[in-house]
Amino acid sequence: MKKILTNDGIDAKGKQLLETAGFTVETTKVPQADLIAYINANNIAVLTVRSATQVRKDIIDACPNLKVIARGGVGMDNIDVEYARSKGIEVINTPAASSLSVAELVFAHLFSLARFLNEAHINMPIAGNEKFDTLKKQYAGGFELRGKTIGIIGFGRIGQEIAKIALGVGMNVLANDSFTKEATITLPIAILNNPTVTIATTSLDTIITEADFITIHVPGGELINAEHLVRMKKNAVLINAARGGVINEIDLITALDNGTIAYAALDVFTNEPTPNIALLQHKKISTTPHIGAATLEAQERIGEELAARIISFFNN
Repeated sequence: MKKILTNDGIDAKGKQLLETAGFTVETTKVPQADLIAYINANNIAVLTVRSATQVRKDIIDACPNLKVIARGGVGMDNIDVEYARSKGIEVINTPAASSLSVAELVFAHLFSLARFLNEAHINMPIAGNEKFDTLKKQYAGGFELRGKTIGIIGFGRIGQEIAKIALGVGMNVLANDSFTKEATITLPIAILNNPTVTIATTSLDTIITEADFITIHVPGGELINAEHLVRMKKNAVLINAARGGVINEIDLITALDNGTIAYAALDVFTNEPTPNIALLQHKKISTTPHIGAATLEAQERIGEELAARIISFFNN
């Protein structure tokens, strides 16, 4: 009977599927420093992680019984993927399970910034009773999303889910992707028999200069810095729900302070779990603590997909 350590947790549905298939699932949260000893002492064959646990060469080399490393989520930058595979360890992730949740969070930030909800939520309890009219005037200059252009950098599963929502809201969509020239997406509109729309990708430069809102969904690496920010529209909103470091955070703060762009929304940060406090306290930035995939539905889908892929690996 194979043992699985779900070190960063797993949804109850995924756990049930694995146990039904004959696996022993351990949900103990093992500190990083104790992980090697625990894996070896308990003969763990499968280690599942999210973003908290790091699986580097030291663990891979020291745990010969480890057969599978499974990441519940999309990015695998906390795993030495190629090294693990070179040692014969299967490395898997769940790229499709959380796409919708991330896309909806992007729009939660957009709607919040469009109507100053992030600021009003802080100030109304403090001053709403005494300065109601002042706050009403302060937050009266919101904007609508309909008719605006959203630029999506990285047009994979998440980017395409964002396009679906954007089209439903009545926005224009520009997309950029290093590997995709065009993508046909099916809109979830049952009353119209789920129509399809084909979107051709364009250049990064076109998105930088023409989009009202720019949202980034790439695996990592610095993509946006001062050179790009200065060419954006003055009223541009920049969103990062991909990976910390994709946007140069110092350049972003400077651009916001100087009025180079209007607003930003960040779900991820370079120095997680201790982000730059200047970002967290900036009035022009809407922030969340890396919760893009953290919906009940996404966690269930992640658990189910992890279970299916683990079971398939051992059955084959």
